[in-house]
Amino acid sequence: MEELFYKMAGRSKQANLSFFAFTATPKHKTLSIFGRDGKPAHLYTMRQAIEEEFILDVLKYYTTYTTYFKLLKKCDEDPNVERKKAAKALARFLNLHPHNIAQKTEVMVEHFHAMTQHKIGGRAKAMVVTRSRLEAVRYKQSFDRYIQEKGYPIKSLVSFSGTVQDDKLTDLTYTEEGMNHGIREKELPEKFATQEYHVLLVAEKYQTGFDQPLLHTMYVDKRLAGIQAVQTLSRLNRIHPLKEDTFVLDFVNNPDEIREAFKTYYEGAEMGEESDPSLMYQIKSKLDASGIYLAEEMERFCEVYFKPKQRQSATDHQAMNAALDPAVLRFSARQKEDEDEAEMWRKKIRTFRNLYAFLSQIILTKTQT
Repeated sequence: MEELFYKMAGRSKQANLSFFAFTATPKHKTLSIFGRDGKPAHLYTMRQAIEEEFILDVLKYYTTYTTYFKLLKKCDEDPNVERKKAAKALARFLNLHPHNIAQKTEVMVEHFHAMTQHKIGGRAKAMVVTRSRLEAVRYKQSFDRYIQEKGYPIKSLVSFSGTVQDDKLTDLTYTEEGMNHGIREKELPEKFATQEYHVLLVAEKYQTGFDQPLLHTMYVDKRLAGIQAVQTLSRLNRIHPLKEDTFVLDFVNNPDEIREAFKTYYEGAEMGEESDPSLMYQIKSKLDASGIYLAEEMERFCEVYFKPKQRQSATDHQAMNAALDPAVLRFSARQKEDEDEAEMWRKKIRTFRNLYAFLSQIILTKTQT
């Protein structure tokens, strides 16, 4: 009994040991065990990760099928919209209100073929989130049938656990390995990463922890709520050198509920209490290379801004503006050329400013010396 008590004591909290948990979506239990009075010791928010370009914003191009339908209708009525074969295929959805798997399959495959497949250097992939294992089976059958009919260069894989009983034929069952032509469960992520496969249909699998940067588009045909919505859609947020955006087409969920689920993890302190100084220099290098401002212009500004008080004059303000005006003009030109790129540049400036303001109170940088 005494030995048992020793073992029990060994499993309790130890004064000389500290345990740390790192998670993007902390649950109540995680905070209770690892938090300080039930609160996280440190926050690195989704917003900050997006602004610092460590992940992509998956809600930026999130849309419901209802909205998608309205956009297609507007495009169909716009005389400036290209009338190529792909555009005509998408326009068919104006008369298609998908309520069954076959109709939804047509929407998904045509969208992927026309709008997604060429992304990320022609290597973009998609995930279909289904409601159940049997529905995943039906989607796999429907996808393969429709793709074969169209002759599209698209191949799909399906992922579900165990054995699924057919709801119509009692003696017919399905397994993941069988439907994937012999690809074993542990081989699936590696196979999906190759250029041979393009779409992954899932049922309660690969919705958490799946790290595939080539995953660009998600088609959602399942009710999602709370942390499950965040974890599922976040499969798209991995960055890739050629990945510029993501896309979510949701057939069943309310967009306000999805945004509310993300709000918990998206918002928070814009700056964490701990920051890596190297990140500040990485951001500075990107800003310097952008060409918005030139080193000589910054030097002219600093010569005036840091003049001793006894040498300051009434014309200093005008001189500082004159030094900054060329950068302002370049930024305005960039805004006209590419508004998204200009806004990203603005976000980087803000991030650098916040990092410097914090770190300059802790470490002495070369610029300070």
